[in-house]
Amino acid sequence: MIHNTDLLSNHAEWPLLVEAKRLAPFLASKAEANEAAGQVSQESISAMRDAGFFSLMVPSEVGGMDSNPVEVLSIVEAMCNIDAATGWVMMAANVATASAAGFLPDEGFQALFGNGRPVVAGAGAPTGKAVVEGDGYRLSGRWSYGSGCLNSDFIHAGAIVYEDGAPRVLPGTNTPEARIFIFPTKDAEMLGNWDVLGLRATGSVDYAVTDLFVPGEFTHLPSEIVGKRGGEGFRIGVVGLSALGHTGFALGHGRHVLDELAKLAQSSGGRDLAGSDAFKQEFAAAEGKLRAARAFCYEVWNDVLETISQGEAVALRQFTLIRLALSHATTVMMENSIFAHRVSGGAGLRAGWLQRAFRDSLSATQHLVVSDKALRDCGHDLLGFATDMKWTPRGLVNVS
Repeated sequence: MIHNTDLLSNHAEWPLLVEAKRLAPFLASKAEANEAAGQVSQESISAMRDAGFFSLMVPSEVGGMDSNPVEVLSIVEAMCNIDAATGWVMMAANVATASAAGFLPDEGFQALFGNGRPVVAGAGAPTGKAVVEGDGYRLSGRWSYGSGCLNSDFIHAGAIVYEDGAPRVLPGTNTPEARIFIFPTKDAEMLGNWDVLGLRATGSVDYAVTDLFVPGEFTHLPSEIVGKRGGEGFRIGVVGLSALGHTGFALGHGRHVLDELAKLAQSSGGRDLAGSDAFKQEFAAAEGKLRAARAFCYEVWNDVLETISQGEAVALRQFTLIRLALSHATTVMMENSIFAHRVSGGAGLRAGWLQRAFRDSLSATQHLVVSDKALRDCGHDLLGFATDMKWTPRGLVNVS
């Protein structure tokens, strides 16, 4: 269930926050079985799909929620507060689904979203090779960390475009052209190699395709910032969508960690914690760090919302603060998880929620979007050295 009413206090009227509260007991009850199965149950996926959780940023013209970034942040936070892996799958699939909904050409958009609510998932890193063929591409490659792909209808995969035997470069640059390719999940081979420390229920297996033809209308550039359709939420680009989702995860899961630790302290099994002044002091400090990180994240995203609501472009410094807030929230989540593991003793060592929370937290910190490089790039801009640079999903790059 949702463990802290603060998550609902500011925007309790948002329909999906109400739905999150309704579904919380059911989704939480599946967490242990999901981990054993290595993926989120189909019952959980169906419940979230029916409620609209996989259509957060799909345009309203095809029945989507068309949520703005602050709404998305609140909803992802609430879902990750229920269960880390379930929330992670919902979050990751929304990044890929929103990317397709906002940036595919019109023909591809209508084919995917005109008659239903598809779940798109996968990995955008350009590890594939796409050879130009007529109006489309022959795609081959293997991709890792395809969170949610076992529960998806379509796959989202990145690749470098080749033409006449060599990488095609973006006009006016020396940069090889990378594109996102969308194709039916049934066309991919799922390699089933998700044997990891944490987030086991996300089913983030590797997948592969060989010589698959993908029509041009089912591809888009990952560097696009302003969507071809939809509301102001599509003015943050793929780079903003990814950071937004991971921020919600860090805040929601971080909240759950402290709430579970408090429950342990209040129980008969937590007598030693309840009587420890040192624990009380450290717990208060952990609570303060989480609330401060959350305030910073919402400050940044409310500022972005104000900018895009006025039809203005998100500035470089705003993207820097987006990534800085994400890095900070993830660090706080990790530090608080280590604290919870350290003080919980045998309760945290044995199988159960505290152990799983610790493993899930450490696994989440390994994602590229919260790497040390991202924090170094933030420092580069904050020190005034990012002239003629822009943010991409993989960090700061030169404009030319």
